[in-house]
Amino acid sequence: MGGTREIEALLRECAPQVLGMLVRRHGGFDACEDALQEALIAAARQWPQDGVPDNARAWLFTVATHKYIDQLRADAARRRREDALASATPEAELVARAADVPATEADDSLALLFLCCHPDLSPPSRIALTLRAVGGLTTAQIAAAFLVPEATMAQRISRAKRTVKAAGGGLARPEGAARAAGLAEVRHVLYLTFNEGYTASGGDVLTAPALSTEAIRLTRLLHRLVPEDTETAGLLALMLLTDARRPARTSPLGELVPLAEQDRSRWDGRLIGEGVELIGRTLPKGQVGPYQLQAAIAAVHDGAGSAEATDWPQILVLYELLERTEDNPVITLNRAVAVAMVHGPEAGLELLAGLAEDRRLAHHHRLLATRAHLLELLGDAERAAEAYRAAARRATSAPERRHLTERARRLG
Repeated sequence: MGGTREIEALLRECAPQVLGMLVRRHGGFDACEDALQEALIAAARQWPQDGVPDNARAWLFTVATHKYIDQLRADAARRRREDALASATPEAELVARAADVPATEADDSLALLFLCCHPDLSPPSRIALTLRAVGGLTTAQIAAAFLVPEATMAQRISRAKRTVKAAGGGLARPEGAARAAGLAEVRHVLYLTFNEGYTASGGDVLTAPALSTEAIRLTRLLHRLVPEDTETAGLLALMLLTDARRPARTSPLGELVPLAEQDRSRWDGRLIGEGVELIGRTLPKGQVGPYQLQAAIAAVHDGAGSAEATDWPQILVLYELLERTEDNPVITLNRAVAVAMVHGPEAGLELLAGLAEDRRLAHHHRLLATRAHLLELLGDAERAAEAYRAAARRATSAPERRHLTERARRLG
């Protein structure tokens, strides 16, 4: 009889495989996903008491298939289809089929990730659907992680499934340029999920560990599915190297602790070692992309014994390379800090001045917070405090707002 955590881990591992099998057999992503969720709930209730079946995947596939048939039975317009399906496929055959499907056919996780990251969906909907269908999280768990009511998240997921259905999305692995584009979409969704977990965009807590942990788990899955993809490896390394600092990111009271002030002895050395090894293996393999470069920057930070010992010239070079790969004002914002650390605060502030004209960042609190930090380094306490207060007024996260307000207070 497995423990609760072991069962939860097994269910999450099986969920995308079983959903892929259901969609490939029956079609209708939304109905199959609903049937799987009912099967997962049944397993979570029964397995702790009755024990884990010898073939957990076959058990889930069988129960989900019966749930799917029940859904068809409830739909009078599909009664003929349901009757034919029920009579043609006895339970024993379902179990045997689920047990004997080759791994290459059974593991449709990659195609499922592509489907959940359908281009017709908004980024929040892609994240929610991925966590539900591939991550195996319940609607309540996803809602809690995003700090929204369960009903709100249920509506978001339902709309996402309707959108996928209307777009005619099926379970297929695209090839060529479509595959590359699909992988890019999946990586972006996982990246956004991790970032929301590492620094919540709103609410009273700084982090939502369940989201970043799940993003890492799903990125590990994606890396296993496409081990040759260097950007996926870079994304995984970036997450590991960043998440390694999480234990030191907050004070005992949950307040934000900046990187330069963190107790580095609390960083997770195991994650750092894994991330450094992964990015070290990946960088020499070919064309370097933005996730690999961000991972390399994180590795430099994590390898420094103190803030003063950080190799800022190397970080600046990496940011300059990163800026060439994509047009993103946040990269320039971070490069401004590196410029300030290498060439002085005035040089960094000069770079920030140009960002004030970029509509994507002009009203973001992080632009003002970075400006305040550089003014503080310059010794201009009055203007720095004013910028910190302005940044605090725009921050949507309560811990970030309190941190910025406290920085202003210290400067007077």
